[in-house]
Amino acid sequence: MAPTPTPTPVLKPGTAWSDAWRRAVAAAPEAFCEDHVLNLWAGSWQSGGHTLPATSPVDGSPVAGPPRLDAETAGRAVRAALDEHRTWSHVPLAERRARVGAALDALDEHRELLALLLVWEIGKPWRLARADVDRAVDGVRWYLEHIGAMTEGRTPLAGPVSNIASWNYPMSVLVHALLVQALAGNAVIAKTPTDGGLACLTLAAALIRREGVPVTLISGSGGELSGALVRSPEIGCVSFVGGRDTGARIATAVTDLGKRHILEQEGLNTWGVWDHTDWDALTAVIPKLFDYGKQRCTAYPRFVVQRTAFDAFLAAYLPAVAAVRTGHPLAVAHPDDPLPELDFGPLINAAKAAELTGHAADAVERGAVPLFRGRLDPARFLPGQDTSAYVAPLTLLSPPPSSPLYHAEPFGPVDTIVLVDTEAELLAAMNASGGALVATLSTDDPATFARLAPQIRAFKTGHGRPRSRGDRDELFGGFGASWRGAFVGGELLVHAVTDGPAGERLPGNFPDYHLMP
Repeated sequence: MAPTPTPTPVLKPGTAWSDAWRRAVAAAPEAFCEDHVLNLWAGSWQSGGHTLPATSPVDGSPVAGPPRLDAETAGRAVRAALDEHRTWSHVPLAERRARVGAALDALDEHRELLALLLVWEIGKPWRLARADVDRAVDGVRWYLEHIGAMTEGRTPLAGPVSNIASWNYPMSVLVHALLVQALAGNAVIAKTPTDGGLACLTLAAALIRREGVPVTLISGSGGELSGALVRSPEIGCVSFVGGRDTGARIATAVTDLGKRHILEQEGLNTWGVWDHTDWDALTAVIPKLFDYGKQRCTAYPRFVVQRTAFDAFLAAYLPAVAAVRTGHPLAVAHPDDPLPELDFGPLINAAKAAELTGHAADAVERGAVPLFRGRLDPARFLPGQDTSAYVAPLTLLSPPPSSPLYHAEPFGPVDTIVLVDTEAELLAAMNASGGALVATLSTDDPATFARLAPQIRAFKTGHGRPRSRGDRDELFGGFGASWRGAFVGGELLVHAVTDGPAGERLPGNFPDYHLMP
């Protein structure tokens, strides 16, 4: 009997970019024009700015590009936000709660459209895109319940909060932060990420603005707008999520100005394996670590493994990484099929994919050993589509110290493994980047974990399980260069964007002190 031919994948009907764009324009006509978006400042959606072309990482096709403002216009937007801040800071808490709650209802109503925009703009698989929206809405609802106790005896800042965030979590990180900051009594400003999320954030901002919450959303070059968004005297606090280079420049500026700040920066999060035998548990968790192609601030791209356990580690690791699923997030075998269950789709753009592939090839040339090299399955892509932003999982043993993959977070599906023989080597390798957001140590002995974990320079260290940013009352921060300024999560997020008693020392990593919660 002849084998049954494999169906040719098709784009799921109703999920094209044109479908998402049409629905977004219909949902918020004040924010979208026929072929571009507007900036939101001084309480209204305004034209202006030079619109740059943009493409989707999913297939290289055109999507809406950012309307970049100049520094002068951004300064006017910040001054207008200060005027709104002075009014909003006196709005009673009950009314702020009502308005933010109404905004959450609107976001929830448009959940699937916001998620679809995320798929096209930043390449998130459907499951993860919906989770990004849900975490934003559900997380802020928790703050609605608890904001009273968190703000007791505290006042809003003297000026609005300026938010500069990376593209990977537009809803669950950026929109979540904006709404909590506003709930605490501050007007809020956000710069759209350079690499993606524009249409999703524009729709979200339109829905929030309709409910009377003072949000400003503008686009522009980080270098050109930093004077307004970081150094302006009107700004009460700077909140940043991104890389260490940009974060270091912002840290210098806000420190010189004595300005409140929350700067979440990258670090090399590591997973150590020492005197460990529960290999089934490790096999089960490996695919989950590839969510969104490890384009997360809490991803684990480095395994530090006891040399005598390396054979057992590989037996657990290799089948798991081989099971990781990547492909076009909206490609289906039949039109009525559900959207595919993928661990990740494309990286944020083709340039990042080429850069990461180049780093990996250079590491191998300098001595790293390729242990696993995945491949892109044609059955998970549309015929003839552009796949230049896709990178299959890759695992390298012993990256050379001269490689960027040794010290820095790759922000892509490349794992590196370092072998060690002593506990001292284990700790040195796990602390290679001088501070991280999260870490994990897999060891059978609780006493060994209790002894070694405090020496791992990460804000959160899991015992055989991954750690993440967390939600609701879970705290979050970083050690070393991975974090500057106030820690967040739970009441700490509210305290970071409000003023308390005179002489208050917020938990955080500041130039003159480090205070853990």
